[in-house]
Amino acid sequence: QVQLVESGGGLVQAGGSLRLSCAASGNIFSIVAMKWYRQAPGKQRELVAGITSGGSTNYADSVKGRFTISRDNAKNTVYLQMNSLKPEDTAVYYCNVVRVATMIVDYWGQGTQVTVSS
Repeated sequence: QVQLVESGGGLVQAGGSLRLSCAASGNIFSIVAMKWYRQAPGKQRELVAGITSGGSTNYADSVKGRFTISRDNAKNTVYLQMNSLKPEDTAVYYCNVVRVATMIVDYWGQGTQVTVSS
């Protein structure tokens, strides 16, 4: 099992910044990717950004140039730096970890609310 603890959400004005953190613990071996998803009210959960164990990153088009995903392997933590926030970034943000052992398994954090006021 992998446990994920997220932090860093909150209320911010448009144009502001927030940094989300997600610390992984437990059976963290063979984690191949760490990702951030978000889900706004009435919408499907969408991938925001991901980073592989090798450091490759990918982003949703809507956040490119504004958000940066990074990881600290020593702390088993993934971060999402969010700049130039817009009201449409308002959502619950979820940390996701993909672990490959005998099978591929996804683990999810509890979610953290990000609210951007106009």
